[in-house]
Amino acid sequence: MTTATWLTLAGLGAFHGLNPAMGWLFAVARGLQERSRRVLLASLPPIALGHLASVGVVAALVTATRSVAASTAVAVAGGVLLVGFGLWRLLSRRHFRWAGMRLSNTQLAGWSFLMSSAHGAGLMLLPVLLAEPVAGGGHAGHLTAAPAGALPGLAAAGVHTVAMFGVALAAAVAVYEVLGVGVLRRAWFNVDRLWAGVLVAAGLVTLVAAT
Repeated sequence: MTTATWLTLAGLGAFHGLNPAMGWLFAVARGLQERSRRVLLASLPPIALGHLASVGVVAALVTATRSVAASTAVAVAGGVLLVGFGLWRLLSRRHFRWAGMRLSNTQLAGWSFLMSSAHGAGLMLLPVLLAEPVAGGGHAGHLTAAPAGALPGLAAAGVHTVAMFGVALAAAVAVYEVLGVGVLRRAWFNVDRLWAGVLVAAGLVTLVAAT
């Protein structure tokens, strides 16, 4: 992968990290509930791991199974999913609700996995991964090569998640220490809606490039 690809993956990760729906607001709420910065900081790694699992599954499958013959089909299917998911997020008013904040780290990672999957986090990487040239001189991949082929996708998911974690950490600490959750009721821009719009735009770009 090129430097531009890694930077794009990191940028998408930073964007996800900025989105409070991806977990940092949940970490802040837990920290405020327990009146402990330590609880806040301890909440972020499981959230990042859940996000990594969600994104990694999509990224690994894409890089392990794609071929020259299948690239167009994968790109079109991915573009349709991106547009459809983005429109659903734009039009939907449903939100996940939890009865309480007292979750174990395993439960917190599971919540993050479900939340990231529900928001289509892994789908955002499709245009970047599908833009990369197919390994092996343009021949379709074989089953035995699938594990090795998944490695670039896993690496991409790792870079993406590290950037997401860094931005989420900075946002969570800033809100907890300086702003307080109350400011979000007054001044927070709806990043989730912006993200959904970007999802639709990315899908359209993928479809145009594939046709």
